[in-house]
Amino acid sequence: MKKKIAILLPYKEKYTLNDAAAASIWVKDYLKKSSLNELTTVFGNLPEKKKPLTNNFVNINLSKVKFRKNYIYTKKFLENYYKNNFEVIEIHNRPESLIFLLKSGIKSKFIFVYHNNPQDLRYSKTVSERLFIANNCDQIFFVSEWVMKKFFEGLPFNYKNNCEILYPAVVTLKKFPKKEKIIIFTGKLNSSKGYDVFGKAVLNILNKFNDWKAFAIGNERRENYNFRHKNFKVIDWLPHKKILDFYKRSSISVACSRWQEPFGRTAMESAAYGCATITTNRGGLGETFKNNLVLETLSSKSLENLISKIIRNNNLLKKIQKSNFNNVLHKIDFLTYKIDNLKENFLTKKINYIRNKNFKILHISTFDEKNDHRLFNISIANKLTKGFIRNDHDVVNFSYRDFNNKLMLKNNKFLNDKLFNITQNYRPDLIVLGHNNILTSETIEKIKSNNKTKIALWYEDHLIKGGPNYLNNLDLIEKNRDLIDKYFVTTYPSLIDTKIKKNKMHYMPIPADKNIENLEIYNSKNRYKDLFFALSHGVNFGKLKTRNIDEREVFLNKLMEKNKKLTFNILGYASEQPKWNYQYFKELSKCKTALNLSRGIPSKYASSNRIASLIANGIMTFIDKRTQYQDFFSHDEMGFYSNVDDLINQLEKLNGNINKINKISKNGKRKYFSIFDNTIVADYILFKTFGIKNKYKYIWD
Repeated sequence: MKKKIAILLPYKEKYTLNDAAAASIWVKDYLKKSSLNELTTVFGNLPEKKKPLTNNFVNINLSKVKFRKNYIYTKKFLENYYKNNFEVIEIHNRPESLIFLLKSGIKSKFIFVYHNNPQDLRYSKTVSERLFIANNCDQIFFVSEWVMKKFFEGLPFNYKNNCEILYPAVVTLKKFPKKEKIIIFTGKLNSSKGYDVFGKAVLNILNKFNDWKAFAIGNERRENYNFRHKNFKVIDWLPHKKILDFYKRSSISVACSRWQEPFGRTAMESAAYGCATITTNRGGLGETFKNNLVLETLSSKSLENLISKIIRNNNLLKKIQKSNFNNVLHKIDFLTYKIDNLKENFLTKKINYIRNKNFKILHISTFDEKNDHRLFNISIANKLTKGFIRNDHDVVNFSYRDFNNKLMLKNNKFLNDKLFNITQNYRPDLIVLGHNNILTSETIEKIKSNNKTKIALWYEDHLIKGGPNYLNNLDLIEKNRDLIDKYFVTTYPSLIDTKIKKNKMHYMPIPADKNIENLEIYNSKNRYKDLFFALSHGVNFGKLKTRNIDEREVFLNKLMEKNKKLTFNILGYASEQPKWNYQYFKELSKCKTALNLSRGIPSKYASSNRIASLIANGIMTFIDKRTQYQDFFSHDEMGFYSNVDDLINQLEKLNGNINKINKISKNGKRKYFSIFDNTIVADYILFKTFGIKNKYKYIWD
C-alpha cells in the first residue's frame, strides 16, 4: 500500500518505549487508533538498534552529524519525500523544518503542531516568521489556548481559518482503579516545574501522615535536590506505560509549575487516571482538566496545607478523584477523529457531489463576442452549448478569440495557462474544442493528470481533397491526436485521409436550435423571389474579398445565364455585400425556395452551417445529390439536383405551385428538427465520448 502521509518528529524526540516524550506519545497514541495508520510513515532520529514505538518508522540517523543537525535532518527527510511524494506531511514542534519544506516548493498539504510557546522556537520567534507560517501552512494545531495566543501576539489578526486548538489526549481507563496512599510528582525535577516546592512540602506531609508515600519520577542534571525520607523515593525517568501505572495507584498528583506550561500532560493524565491533581494556574495548565485544586500562591506552605486538607477529608479526596476520572476533557478518540478527518479531506481529490448522470463541460470555441454576435444564427458553438444545457448539463463557455490577439498569439503560454487555471477551478468532465486545437500537449497532459477529463474536438471546415485549405485544416486537427479522445467533423470520416485513429472520428451534422431557427417561411406572404442564396468570403471577415472568386460563383454565373423565367435573391454577389442575422432573415423571407451550395467538391453529408438556417427556418431547400442527403430527407422534404440544368428544371416545374412548395418546406423543417436538433447532436457527442446510454436515435451514425 502506498504511503501517502508522513509524520516528522523533532530530531531530539526519542520515539521509543523508554524515552518517549510529549510529541512521541501524541503520535503513538494517535496511530494506535487511526484508520490511516497503514498509509502513514513516521520519521525520527534514533541511535542504531533502538526499537521504535511503531513499525511504520523510518530512522534518520544523525549520530555522525556534529553541526546544523535540524537542517541536515530536514534535508534528509526531503530526500525521502522525493522518493515517496507524500500527499500530507505532519510536523511536530519544529518551525525551522516546516519553513524549510514550505520553501522547497513541494506540493504536499502541511499540518503543523505547536507543543511549546511559538515565541521560544527558532523560525517562529518574530512576527514576520509566524505570519509566514500562518499564511502558508495548511493547518496549524496548538496544544492549548495559551499557546495559540502566544502565536498570534503581534500579528495583524487574532484568528485564521487554518489555526485551531487541538489538545493532547489521553487513553482513558474503563474502570476506576484501586488507589493507594501515594503522592506523585513526574517530569523534570527542577525549579521551573516547582520540584523544589514539592520536595519541601511533601517531606512535611510524610512526617504528618506516616502511612502515606511519595514518588518523584524524572531527572534533571542541571539542578540537584537532596530530599530524603523513608517514605519518599526518587525514580529516574520511566517508560510512559509505567508512569501511567503509577497514576493508577496514586491518590494525589502534583503539577506545581513555576513556568508557563504550554499544556501539562502530567496534569491531564493523572487526573484522567483518578488522581486528585493539584496544579498552579500557569500557561495551559488550567486547560488540562476541570480542576478544583489550584494553588493560589506557589509556596511549600500553600501546597502542604492543600495536601493536608484533602488527606484529612477522605470523602472530599474520593469525590475529587471520581470527578476527575468521570470528566476527562481530552480523549484520544476525539483527537484521532479530528486529525483523520482533516487528512482524509486533504487526500480526497473530488468532492462527494451527486452526479445524476450530468456532466460539467468547458466549451472552448468562438462565441462571436468579437463580432458583436453578428453570427448568432449560424454559430455551431452556441447551438451545441445550448444543446448541452437543454440536456441538463452544466457548461462554461470560453471564447478563445477574445484572448487570441496578436500579443497573445506570440505568447500561447498565456492562453494555455489561463485555460489550465480554469480547469483547476471548474474541473470539467469534458473539454470541447470547438473548431480549434489551441491547447498544447503539455497543457492537455497536465489537465488529464489532475482530473479524469475527456477532450473532444468538433470541426466544420473541409478535410478532404477538393475543399479549400483542406491540408491546413487536417494539420490543425491532427495536432495532439494521441491526447484528444474524440473528433466530431462535418466531413464524412471514411473519406478523410488522416493520421487520426478511425475509431476516434465521427460525423457531426449541422445542428438547429428551436429559438434561432424559429421562422416559418412557408407561412410568409408576398414572397416574390423564386430562389435564395447567400454567399460570403469568410463569415468572420464579414465582407466580400476583392479578387476572390470560388466555384460557387461559377455555378451561380451558369445559373444566371441559363435562367429565363425565375427571379433570384442572391446575397454577396455582383459586389453586393453579404447580409447577416435579421437582415439575412428579412431577405430569406422574400423567397420561396433556397439553394444550399457549399465550397469545394460536393461530398457525402458535407454542408456549410448555412443549411440549418435554411431548411430549419421552413424554406424549401435544394442541395446537390452528391451530398447524399437523400439518406435523411425524402423528395417531400427537400430538393435534390444533379447540375445547373436539373436545378432550373425543377424550379420551373414548381413555379406557381406555392402549395407544394409550402408543404415540402413545412415537412423539411419538421424533419430537420426531428433528426438534427441541437439537443440530439450535443447528446451524440457525449454518447460517443463517454460511452453512455444513448438518449436519442442518431440517424447518421
